[in-house]
Amino acid sequence: MQSGIGHLLGDCQRTMVLHCILYLWLFSGWTVGFKQGDNVSLYVNKVGPYHNPQETYHYYTLPVCRPEKVHHKSLSLGEVLDGDRMAESLYQIRFKENTEKKTLCQLTLSEKQVDQLREAIEELYYFEFVLDDIPIWGFVGYIEESGFLPHSHKVGLWTHLDFNIEFNGDSVIFANVSVKDVKPVPLEEGAGAAVGGVGVGGGSLTVTHTYSVHWFESLLVLPKTLEIHWLSIINSLVLVVLLLGFVIIILMRVLKNDFARYNVEEEGGCDDLDQGDNGWKIIHTEVFRFPPYKSLLCAILGVGAQFLTLATAIIVMALLGMFNVHRHGAINSAAIVLYALTSCVSGYISCSFYTQINGQRWVWNIILTSSLFSAPLFLTWSVVNSIHWWSGSTQALPATTVLLLLGAWVLVGFPLTVIGGIMGKNRAGNFQAPCRTRNIPRQIPPQPWYKHTAVHMAIGGFLPFSAISVELYYIFATVWGREHYTLYGILLCVFAILLSVGACISVALTYFLLSGEDYRWWWRSVLSTGSTGLFIFVYSVFYYRNRSSMSGLVQSTEFFGYSLLTALVFSLMLGSVSFWASLAFIRYIYRSLKMD
Repeated sequence: MQSGIGHLLGDCQRTMVLHCILYLWLFSGWTVGFKQGDNVSLYVNKVGPYHNPQETYHYYTLPVCRPEKVHHKSLSLGEVLDGDRMAESLYQIRFKENTEKKTLCQLTLSEKQVDQLREAIEELYYFEFVLDDIPIWGFVGYIEESGFLPHSHKVGLWTHLDFNIEFNGDSVIFANVSVKDVKPVPLEEGAGAAVGGVGVGGGSLTVTHTYSVHWFESLLVLPKTLEIHWLSIINSLVLVVLLLGFVIIILMRVLKNDFARYNVEEEGGCDDLDQGDNGWKIIHTEVFRFPPYKSLLCAILGVGAQFLTLATAIIVMALLGMFNVHRHGAINSAAIVLYALTSCVSGYISCSFYTQINGQRWVWNIILTSSLFSAPLFLTWSVVNSIHWWSGSTQALPATTVLLLLGAWVLVGFPLTVIGGIMGKNRAGNFQAPCRTRNIPRQIPPQPWYKHTAVHMAIGGFLPFSAISVELYYIFATVWGREHYTLYGILLCVFAILLSVGACISVALTYFLLSGEDYRWWWRSVLSTGSTGLFIFVYSVFYYRNRSSMSGLVQSTEFFGYSLLTALVFSLMLGSVSFWASLAFIRYIYRSLKMD
């Protein structure tokens, strides 16, 4: 074992308080109250490598104490998606009643079972129990590394657990498990060796599992992470102020000079303006020329609008206290339902704009819109789920859950996309272009290197990413670690700043593009800030290598597979925002050509 792991074990495993303190953000999130002596159900859930949170297996796959007949708890959709497989345990916990060293069971382990426990302990397996919706984490065993010459490597099994539970009134608000002042049972190579109360015989090992329960009355304490998150807010606010000031300078000073130069005494419309000038005015007959790949562009705008609606709804619901860190999978369930229900948004936006820009194949546009994200999602999930199924992980979805999700898309998501598309097609108006477009496209002059697409994508992607880079760490630590994110108000501010930065930088880059007499802004506006997704994926690679200890095929496949999907979602959202911002800006400046 590496010395770093040995240090981790020395500091963490002896106390075994593994980030188990969970606080309630709102009083309304408390569970149903208990009375003195009421049974408080403790469910066993899953085990897995500590550094690979998504590589989990059912707790009863280990040779541990279990009922004669295992009864599983009925789970919500979000809990199943989160890999939860809760089952009843033998632990008997009564509300506000202490228990001292009560025997749970006595097990006789075969040599194979001892080796299985040794392997799990050496891979830093942790377990997760659930007490009144509060997850409790702890290590299965203990590893001790000492000396270089001679080198010793000891593996021990925790056979006694101390449950420390805090209550407020009639509600459980805190739970953790500790092995402080408890000695582990050594597991030597092969079954047989034992000390102190552990029986040995015939290649088997007999261990007795015990537990204690201690109740403490406590007041509600809120998380103390607000000061750290202010770094994210300050970083984002400084950036958005600078960008807003930059865009305002363009609109108020540069455009004012442009209008003064372009708005000469013209009796005709903007089609009759002097063709001898240069700059963005000279391409007024080209700037509203519809782009190639209309259907794909409209599908991106539609799905981007859908995810904007979905993300805003999730954050607002969380801000209103509808989610709680104690509720397993609540956000997952809400995201699935909202994704299906907001499909009408993508269909409406996509087909409406597709009709405005003279698209003819509206049926194909609806199909493309409905599959633009769902197809990559299904492909990624198929690979990830197959690997989980092959490894026996609880993250592999049961067949019933797969059918439920498929039914939600077939019966709700896709029909709503079709309905929204039909409504958008029927209600679509004119495109509202201030200037007419010539039949023959104008030749675009050579552009300097700093106006090329790659440069604009680098600038347009980096600035929005820098606005959320600090907060992104906390989100990754929540999704791919064991942190619990509760500061949804700050998240809403950062999300609004992200959209503002994306819109501002898109307007600025579009102006520079048009000033070079390049009218190909349609796709450029989508790609410029849509490239933020690429920066987010690069950050995910950095996080995997430098900020986490994740490893293995199962964890790596899930991490990079869903990181790609996350990058795609950000690209669609910001690409949609930047396009509409650029379109509004272009309409404004070309309408203003006739103004004094």
